[in-house]
Amino acid sequence: MAQTPSSEKPRGLEMSLPARAENVAVVRHALAGLAEEIGMDPPGIADLKTVVTEACMNVVVHAYEGEPGPLNVEAVPDSGGLTVVVRDSGVGIRPRPEAEPSSLRLGLSLIAALSSRFSFSGGLDRGTEVEMHLPLRGGGAGEGGPPVPVATTSDAAEIVAGSSELLAPVLARVIGVLAARRDLPVDRVSDAVLVTDAIAAAAPGRFADGVVRLALADAEDGVELRLGPMADGAADEIRKELGVPEVGGSLEALADELSVEGAEEGDYLAIRFRSPAPAP
Repeated sequence: MAQTPSSEKPRGLEMSLPARAENVAVVRHALAGLAEEIGMDPPGIADLKTVVTEACMNVVVHAYEGEPGPLNVEAVPDSGGLTVVVRDSGVGIRPRPEAEPSSLRLGLSLIAALSSRFSFSGGLDRGTEVEMHLPLRGGGAGEGGPPVPVATTSDAAEIVAGSSELLAPVLARVIGVLAARRDLPVDRVSDAVLVTDAIAAAAPGRFADGVVRLALADAEDGVELRLGPMADGAADEIRKELGVPEVGGSLEALADELSVEGAEEGDYLAIRFRSPAPAP
C-alpha cells in the first residue's frame, strides 16, 4: 500500500465503508469519539449524530441500485467545530419520503438547520456530496480524497486518522459497536475494548508518516482489526507493551488471535475476537 504523501495527510478522520444500514452506527460512533476529543459539548455531539445519521442513511437507501457501493466520510476539526463530508459514487441521494419507515423523517432540511454551514452537490449518475459544519457548542441553527485503504475483507470499515492521538477515542467506540453487533457476550466486548485501548496507548510514534490507518470488519465468527502499516519492528514493540509483568502474563491472551504481518509497505498488527460457539 502506498504511503500518503506528507502534503496530503488527513487532518481528522477519513472512513470508507460499504453503504449498509448497520455501518451507519460505526460512522456515528467514530465521529462522536472525534467530537469528544476536540471538545464538542453534549448538545453539539447530539446534533452531529443526528445529521450524520441522516446523511449516511440517505446514501444507504438511495445512492446505489443492487449491491451497496462505498460510503465515504471525511471529518476535519477546526477552531470552531467539525466539518463532515459524506460522499457516494452512485445515482445520487435525495431526501427520503415521510412514509419510509427506515427514515428519521427529518431530511436534508434538518441537516441544514442543525449545521452552521451546509452544502449539497451532485447530479444524475455522478454521485452526491453533502458537507456540514457542526459548531463546538450545540445547536447549529441557533449558533448561526478518498482514504488509503488497509487491506482486509471487502466488508471492512476503513479509517484513516491524521493523528495517532485520535486512535484511542475512535477505536474504543467503533470496536464496541462491532463487537456488540456480532453478539459477543459482555465479557468479550470488555476484553476487546481493553486490548484495543492498550494498543491505542502504545501506538503513538509507531507510524512512520504520522498517519494511522486501520480496518475493522465483521468476520463470520467475530470481529477483526488490522492496524498499519508501521515502521519495521513497531508492531512487535506494541505487542510487547501488552505485557502485564505484575501477573506474569499479557493482554494478548484476551484476544483469540494476535499476530504481526509483514508487508512491502510495513508491518501490520492483526487482532481477532471470536464469537462463542453455539451451545450444542
